[in-house]
Amino acid sequence: MAETTITIESTLSALVEQKKYTTLRDILVTMNPSDVAAVFEEMDESALPLLFRLLPKELAADAFVEMEPETQELLIHGFSDTELKEVVDELYVDDAVDLVEEMPANVVKRILRQADPDMRRMINEILRYPEDSAGSIMTTEFVSLRPNMTVEEATKRIRRTGVDKETINTCYVTSRGELVGALSLRTLILSDPDDVIQEIMEPNVISVSTTEDQETVVQMFSKYNFNALPVVDTENRLVGIVTVDDAIDVMEEETTEDMEKMAGIVPSERSYLHTGVVETWKARLPWLLILMLSATFTGIIINHYQSQLAACLVLSSFIPMLSGTGGNSGTQASVAVIRSIALGEIRFADIWQVMWKEIRVAVLCGVCLAAANFVKILLVDQLWLQNGVTPMVALVVCLTLVCVVFIAKLVGCSLPILAQRLGLDPAVMASPFITTIVDVLSLLVYFTIASSLLGL
Repeated sequence: MAETTITIESTLSALVEQKKYTTLRDILVTMNPSDVAAVFEEMDESALPLLFRLLPKELAADAFVEMEPETQELLIHGFSDTELKEVVDELYVDDAVDLVEEMPANVVKRILRQADPDMRRMINEILRYPEDSAGSIMTTEFVSLRPNMTVEEATKRIRRTGVDKETINTCYVTSRGELVGALSLRTLILSDPDDVIQEIMEPNVISVSTTEDQETVVQMFSKYNFNALPVVDTENRLVGIVTVDDAIDVMEEETTEDMEKMAGIVPSERSYLHTGVVETWKARLPWLLILMLSATFTGIIINHYQSQLAACLVLSSFIPMLSGTGGNSGTQASVAVIRSIALGEIRFADIWQVMWKEIRVAVLCGVCLAAANFVKILLVDQLWLQNGVTPMVALVVCLTLVCVVFIAKLVGCSLPILAQRLGLDPAVMASPFITTIVDVLSLLVYFTIASSLLGL
């Protein structure tokens, strides 16, 4: 796919230089809007306004939605007021809202100035809803039918009004604005013209409130395999719908955000290549500072047990292995739990069940790792390196390994659940944070066991 994009880009660049605009247009109109957007991202900035003007209005609007915010802003600056109005008029409301949220204030003013009054009203209405709520990602462009309509009347209404709607695959039945049913286009087509909508509609409609979190909305799409999900207000009046394409965008956004938090990075709304060096530095530095300062506790513990280390220097050689194994064990548990929380599979009430499972897993993993490590000490440390590792030192290391894995699994599985209970993002309790905690605990356990068994 990447090679194809590069080939098309070079072809279009050559056609621009040769001023073969008719050929350019003939190529562009055959392409999918997403592919057009991908090609535009790779083209020379000076050629973008010209290429965009060659696109038919509908294709231009669809491709514009798929572009990165930086490319959109560049094109808007090059648009005349008439061209900007044409693009805005072709956008669906939810796409126009996304555009407004991404652009600087001066560009937003220009966009709203060119939008027609109805579009401007709908944009402002959606912008009033809380960020990351169902209301903020919905569109108000849906097909609404009345329950006393016949199939013939409903079909005529869809033909008359459906052109500007984001989807007509599912139509919603309302009575005085209240959602009372839903009807698929398939059911409508296969019904007799004289059938009444109320008799063929599905009365039990699953919906979400305008203030529902967008992650919950995504989970409902996954659970029920919806193409669209109605959004209602506190009085069950239908105010909009969330379509599956918007749900996929939210899913990608939330997954990216969770991955960044799990890596100890402040989430960014821009793509990697469009994020500046300074912005990336600001996103990464805070957690690095916190983790660096928290690692001070590790140094304090090692300093406290200096006399024990001096009495048995070989103990220090196993510290990296114990810390690394503990960190990896904790990360395995935390990632599995965080993902299950995101999918709605684990709630706070399940914490004891989760911990009991991880205890058993920890015992099995710890014993296997300790046995493997004991064999490694015999073969590598004693026979090959001959670094003076005694059987008692081997026992200390192996017992510590079992304890460290046990502790790491418990910490890794419980912290994300507790974070969710406290209203925090579980993804924050991921590898960097857990690794630091496990490092401190593993050293305490290591030196405690060594002091007891070796008499240090």
